This record gives sequence, C-alpha cells and structure tokens, in this order.
Amino acid sequence: MTTPTMNVPLEVWLVTATVITAVIVIDLLFQLNRKGDPTFKESAIFTSIFLACALGFVFVVNQVWGEPFGDEYLAGFITEYSLSVDNLFVFLIIFTKLAVPEKAKRQALTVGILIALVLRFIFIAIGAVAISAFSWVFYIFGAFLIYTAYTLVRDHFKKHDADEPPGGKFIEFIKKRVNVTDDYHGAKISIRKNGKRYYTPLLFAMIAIGSADILFALDSIPAVYGLTKEPYIVFTANAFALLGLRHLYFLIAGLLTRLKYLGLGLSVILGWIGLKLTIHALQKNELPFINGGQKVTNLPEITTDVSLSVILTTITIATIASLIATRNK
Repeated sequence: MTTPTMNVPLEVWLVTATVITAVIVIDLLFQLNRKGDPTFKESAIFTSIFLACALGFVFVVNQVWGEPFGDEYLAGFITEYSLSVDNLFVFLIIFTKLAVPEKAKRQALTVGILIALVLRFIFIAIGAVAISAFSWVFYIFGAFLIYTAYTLVRDHFKKHDADEPPGGKFIEFIKKRVNVTDDYHGAKISIRKNGKRYYTPLLFAMIAIGSADILFALDSIPAVYGLTKEPYIVFTANAFALLGLRHLYFLIAGLLTRLKYLGLGLSVILGWIGLKLTIHALQKNELPFINGGQKVTNLPEITTDVSLSVILTTITIATIASLIATRNK
C-alpha cells in the first residue's frame, strides 16, 4: 500500500517560508529596538494571536491536504512548542546564573531565538535529505531520542543550585584566551579599554544560549520527524513553535520556575517518539545485521492519533502536577 504524501507545490513552500520568516524577524527586530520589556498585557495579546495562528493552521492543513496530515501537524506543533518552553526555561537559568542585566537580557533573548530559528531550519533540511537517502537514519533518530529521554530523567533527579549553564567548559576555554571584563556594559559584547579589546560577560551568555539552542535543535528535529515524514509539516510545526517565543518568555517567565515536571513530561514524549521511530525503522529495515536484512512485520503500528493522545495527556499531567507541587511558591 502506497503511503499518501502532501505534494506541496514549490510556490506554497515559498509563500509559507517567506510569510512566517518575515513575521518572526520583524517581530524580533521590533522588540529589539524598543526601550523596555513588553507589558504582561501586551505579551498575553501577542502570544494569544500567534498561538491562534498556529492552531488555526490545523484547519488549513485539514482542508487542503486532509485530516491525517492535520493531526500530524498538531502533534508536531505541540511537541515543538513544549520543547520551546523548555528552551526558554534554560534561557532563564542562564540569565540568572550569569546575572544578565535587563537591557542585555533583551538582546541575548532575541539573538537566542534567532539562533534557534536558523539552527532548526538547517537541521530540518539535513534531516529531510538524510531520511530520503537512508532509511536506517530512523534507528539513529530513535536511539538519540530515547537517550535524550534518559538524560532528562537523570538530570531532573540530580539537579541542584550549582548546575552550570550550557557551554560551561567552552566558556572557560574562551575566558583563558581573551581579555574579559568583570562587569556588563549595557548590551555591548565587547569594549576597548587602554587600547585593548575586552569582552563582557554578555558574550558568554550568548555562548551559553547558542549551546542550548544546538542541544534543543538536535532534539526537536528527530522528535517531529518521528511524528511525520512530511518536510512541510516539520517546517511549519517548528516555525509556528518559534513564532512569538519572545512574547511567551515575558508572559510566563515567572511561571517557568514552577514547571518542575516539564522535563519529565518531555522525557516521556521523546521516549515515546523514539520508540515509534525505532519500530518504524524495523518495519523498513534494510540493515543486513538486523533480522537478516529483512523487514520486521509483526510489530504494532503506532498511529498519529495515539501519539497525539500521549503527547496531550503527558503535557497536561506534567503541567498540573508541577503547579500543584509548587502552589506555595
């Protein structure tokens, strides 16, 4: 039986990519040039608008390509949005650990989101090429997600206040080789002092944020490819998940520290998708050292509806449990 495909015309790709990218870039540049942080009300309005657009796109996909693809997009978007929230939580840890002042924080947050945007789109293209050329890539994706799920559980139970932000060792390596100031200088990454170039702590905040973005991009692309094989859905799910991310940060920054079980919830989701990818790889198996190079046909088929139910249930339980556990904070 032939698996249906979306058959997205090139012009649809171009229009979608242009519109979404333009909205993200314009929004980020506008926020970067403003003098202060957005208010809670403004953040709530813009977050609601962007979220409504993302969820409204489900209707578009359903009408143009069919409900199965709409379900794949919805599952992918929820997973990517959850990962994006966890990404914001890591940003918050970095800002706190490195004592980033408000003005520098706004710039670092904007740059971090732009890096995340670029990295995810690069990895989407690499993932699409790899999947189309080698079916065994699903084994790698599946194993990587299962390992990531394990590390999330491990880190949750060993986490303590002394944890260093991402990029710690690389930051120490850089510090030993350049001149460094002890204090921030507004939103400047470097300054000239006594004829020499000195780098401010903001540079190291940027490095930490970039390291976090790489890790989350490595997680997000296999995760969404475990829910759909359509590059268009992978692209739109990631793009909409990053849309309005800066507003979301200012909206829920105070709430992020209360989502103590979000990492555990993501570990369940990534582990589930990793299992789904592994089963898919076995069903498409071409590796000679697995089952004699033959496809494994007696495995259960995990449908998108089942995966969507697992994702929604897990996120709901993790969020409610987190809020209950931290209700006195």
